[in-house]
Amino acid sequence: MKTLKSMRLHIGIFGKTNVGKSSFLNRITSQHISIVSDIAGTTTDVVEKSMELLPVGPVTFLDTAGIDDSTELGTKRLEKTMSVVNRTDVAVILCDFKGIDDYEKDLIKKFEELKIPYLVVVNKTDEQPLSDDRYEEILKQVRNDNRVLKTSVKTDKDIVFRFKDALVKLLPDDFVNSPKIAGDLVPQGCTVILVIPIDKEAPKGRIILPQVQTLRDLLDSNCLVYVVKESELKTALENLKTPPALVITDSQAFRQVSEIVPENIPLTSFSILFARLKGDLQAFIEGAKAIENLNDDDRILILESCTHHAIEDDIGRVKIPNLLKQKTGKNLIIENYAGHDFPDISDFTLVIHCGACMTNRREVLSRILAAQKKHIPITNYGIVISYCLGILPRAVKIFN
Repeated sequence: MKTLKSMRLHIGIFGKTNVGKSSFLNRITSQHISIVSDIAGTTTDVVEKSMELLPVGPVTFLDTAGIDDSTELGTKRLEKTMSVVNRTDVAVILCDFKGIDDYEKDLIKKFEELKIPYLVVVNKTDEQPLSDDRYEEILKQVRNDNRVLKTSVKTDKDIVFRFKDALVKLLPDDFVNSPKIAGDLVPQGCTVILVIPIDKEAPKGRIILPQVQTLRDLLDSNCLVYVVKESELKTALENLKTPPALVITDSQAFRQVSEIVPENIPLTSFSILFARLKGDLQAFIEGAKAIENLNDDDRILILESCTHHAIEDDIGRVKIPNLLKQKTGKNLIIENYAGHDFPDISDFTLVIHCGACMTNRREVLSRILAAQKKHIPITNYGIVISYCLGILPRAVKIFN
């Protein structure tokens, strides 16, 4: 099913004639969408392109006419360009080594008034570098160097990754942080079973954060939620007059739960739900496929976004390493890293991220981009566990 335009992130591209707006759009989308010419005013009407910009999601690019065309026809084009502002969720202002003047300053002022996040892209740096004075003038206007990206659409091999990374940092929180965990997967008023083992990792007197958040999300969707331990799951299923719409389990009980829950009942895990909520589920699924090609002495990084006291059978330090070695039969070198800093991953064959319950989506998306830039597969705890157990297709079927 196609995503409706109204549900897409609209990215407006603005700037003077011939600063490279159309070339920028063609490069970012890897398609020839806008006509490129040295003749000023080639782009006349707003050019729209809807696409999936991973890992951001569904977006619509809006390529506009130059803001400095002072002809009679140019005035009409400018009116169309400015009307796009009201449809823009994130703005990209292109300039070149000449820097910015009143045209761009007026745009920046308008975006700030409307609280529209914006990025200034300085293009054509291959032709002439941006001088320090002109760079300082840009910084004076934007007051944040995270809003400035210096590049050359023609020669910068990393422009797509750099743009995505800058975009993720600018996106509105209500877009980056998806509001639903599981409530959008099932009908309102249906029955959902949560399987929550009470083991050594469960805090005394409490259940862990992803389980609490999932429970609240389902209650907000008016679902009837049953919370059971894996040892009581079979009895719970037998007591229900109608099958549940979904069973969600802790990943560590995946094997046992999958054997109890009939195939016709959808099944997934808290960790997989959070892979979708906090990151890019498809990227994590693709990353898990690298497990099949692991060799002896390959280095695997298990990445945790928070620090915690490791217990005897810790999921990231014991359970997942054991599953990987059983699945592959290889002598793998497995290392762990905990904290919000992102380490150098250049020498690793695979990165396995935790459920990210203590990290926002913006940070996880940035980590996915960093891994993709180095062509290193990245996946997540729940995906790896279900993959190693041979039940990944069933665990992600509900998202299709």
